[in-house]
Amino acid sequence: MQPFVFHNPTQIVFGAGSVAKCGKVTARYGKKALLVFGRDSIRRTGLYEQVTGTLREAGISWIDHGGVKSNPVLSHVQQGVEKAKNRQVEVVLAVGGGSVLDEAKAIAAGACYDGDVWDFFSDQAVVKQALPLVTVLTLAATGSEMNSGGVVTNEATQQKFNIGSPHLFPKTSILDPELTYTVPPDYTAYSAVDAISHLLEGYFTSTDRATPLQDRFVEGLVKTIMECTEQILADPRHADARATVMWSATWALNGLSTAGIGLYGFPNHMIEHSLSALYDVPHGAGLSIVLPGWMRWQAEQAPAKLARFAREVLGCAAVSEQEAALWAADGLKAWFERIHSPVSLSQVKIPQQDIPAIAANAVMLAEKWHLKAYTAEVIETILRYCA
Repeated sequence: MQPFVFHNPTQIVFGAGSVAKCGKVTARYGKKALLVFGRDSIRRTGLYEQVTGTLREAGISWIDHGGVKSNPVLSHVQQGVEKAKNRQVEVVLAVGGGSVLDEAKAIAAGACYDGDVWDFFSDQAVVKQALPLVTVLTLAATGSEMNSGGVVTNEATQQKFNIGSPHLFPKTSILDPELTYTVPPDYTAYSAVDAISHLLEGYFTSTDRATPLQDRFVEGLVKTIMECTEQILADPRHADARATVMWSATWALNGLSTAGIGLYGFPNHMIEHSLSALYDVPHGAGLSIVLPGWMRWQAEQAPAKLARFAREVLGCAAVSEQEAALWAADGLKAWFERIHSPVSLSQVKIPQQDIPAIAANAVMLAEKWHLKAYTAEVIETILRYCA
């Protein structure tokens, strides 16, 4: 196990009905809020009235910033920053899934910065200050409710880049599993894929092979997410399964599973970000296409950890390490198919002739993330496994 520092200051308020505490929690950080949310669902389900009712009771005024896309875009972030500055907002309240939370983080940072908020994403500036952020989670997937990162797409440059800073940890995140009951089957599946992918990035790419605690932690969470996702798809109002997946997705990317594993990468997210940026593919759907293809490629490079995954998570009985590694790729792909998440570029209408352009786009993020082994040629090879 490698040396590490683990610090996560986010307070979690978890449980059925916990959304009722939204106003009191937000009031700790200010009396004027920017309320960031997505499109129609928050009003259709009555959650908008529920949340604003608690704000009203707590004496908090708010400015709406709705319309966040499932892949949040820079122009909408910039509009939110403008609102926050002009109206002298004191706290940002994000109500939604990971995309809403990610955009809210960018707004919280941009509201305290004189330049263009994209500077933080393009490494031209460092976040030194941000408005306090409170989140109400409605979709269990990204872990953004308990980490300090987020991603936004620059429509002009077609770059889906990340922001990160200790100043961007949410102060408090409210996790009410009942708010996820209305998530449709496709996004329930995409969310599971996203959470599993977060766990497997470090698990498969860690430079330290002596990490039994972290390995078993990841394997247990992956198995749990898979089991509970199947229960949710059979019964969308399965209270225990919804709660378990919500908490599992939070733990999948709050820093704990990678603490002590040494250097690791996020190659699948790096490649998928180009699918999202270029084709507006839902993030989880893109990952269910990329991850099995990357695993087929990785089975030729470093099969040992994939073989372990096949045996410990998928129950593989293959004798050779190479066979087990390929079983891992095929087995996870089969499970993605079972939950009706796409597993090929053709399923989302991305033609094979676009692969060089996707790879060229992905190289920009590979360079930003210092993934030097992922040249355009390597990424093209991986994408051909995904065709």
